[in-house]
Amino acid sequence: MKKLTFLTLLVALGGALYAQTSETGQQKNYISTGMPILMIAPDAISSGMGDVGVATTPDAYSAHWNNAKFAFIEGNVGAYTTYTPWLRKLNVGDMNLFYLAGYYRINQRSTAAASLTYFTLGDIDNTNTEGEKLMTLHPNEFAVDLTYALKLNDNLSIGATGRYMRSDLTNSISFDDGGGWTPTHAANSLAADIGLYYQQNVDKAQDYALGVFISNLGAKLSYSDEDNDKEFLPANLRIGGRYTNRIDDYNKISILLDFNKLLVPTPPLRRDMANATAEEKKKYEEEWSRYNSMGVIEGAFNSFTDAPGGLSEELQEIQISGGAEYWYSETFVVRAGYFYEHANKGGRQYATVGVGIRYNYFAGDFSYLIPTTTISTNSLANTIRVSIGLDMKPTK
Repeated sequence: MKKLTFLTLLVALGGALYAQTSETGQQKNYISTGMPILMIAPDAISSGMGDVGVATTPDAYSAHWNNAKFAFIEGNVGAYTTYTPWLRKLNVGDMNLFYLAGYYRINQRSTAAASLTYFTLGDIDNTNTEGEKLMTLHPNEFAVDLTYALKLNDNLSIGATGRYMRSDLTNSISFDDGGGWTPTHAANSLAADIGLYYQQNVDKAQDYALGVFISNLGAKLSYSDEDNDKEFLPANLRIGGRYTNRIDDYNKISILLDFNKLLVPTPPLRRDMANATAEEKKKYEEEWSRYNSMGVIEGAFNSFTDAPGGLSEELQEIQISGGAEYWYSETFVVRAGYFYEHANKGGRQYATVGVGIRYNYFAGDFSYLIPTTTISTNSLANTIRVSIGLDMKPTK
């Protein structure tokens, strides 16, 4: 089952095999989680700016990036949806991510929102050792969440989200893991997010915003009844900021920066134990036993200090996103950005570009990903996102 859940990580995020060595000689040590789709950018707005989002202008996608932003959203009611064909570079034609989000302003201080994430891995043929087809699997995952955001004052807001998720990767078939047949089932879990958002005008032409967001903090996922088959959710800490300058009545530019870190414990280094001594094997088993039995809260705190390589490896676990957008007459927008992940922690590095249009209540956005590393080229190349939505803003 560990192979099954790790395969899901590869498929969903375009990762590479762990237990490899980087060009610097350091062993790669990726952090594996269940349902990594919860970390995929669900919209063509932030994904056009290198996956920044914790302090972007509030919109219907705020539940994914920072739920506290909803309290400052300009509209009274809105709904957006995004379609993302996933990993087309791997010639997988039926793997797709869908996202649907909406919000409703309750009053001047509070806003409620809801969203649905649905990921399908398409049709997968299950075969026996002779290559004969036994059945066709339809693995899929989805998450549903509800959000409430509240203004604490004219500049600061807080948000809270509750989420239910279900991951059905095996369609309840049994797997032979070498020690007998293991029955499987869909994994279910509950999680919570909490966010803070602060925005401040410098003058009539300039403003800035700061955000902090903790997401997906919840119970582990389990695909079988085996104790060591539980997977951490991708609990995550995101912090960042935005600076906006209104050059004149028609031109506006924003610059954004996010720092992102999984609140998930770093796994022990994977080693070949074929020629290990009995003592070495015992120590290795104890390391993995402690890791597998670690609780969610304990794991979140340990995630800041548990990397086998010390502080240098901890810093490698921080992902960096930077982006910018230019608006003309609040109607047309052009975006660009860059996403960086250290080679020892996944190696996803890519540039992004995007465009958008606003006309009356209608919103349309498009983004495109440009890989800059081999691993990203092999999996994430040609990734596009298309978002459309409606925003019912008050008449000024």
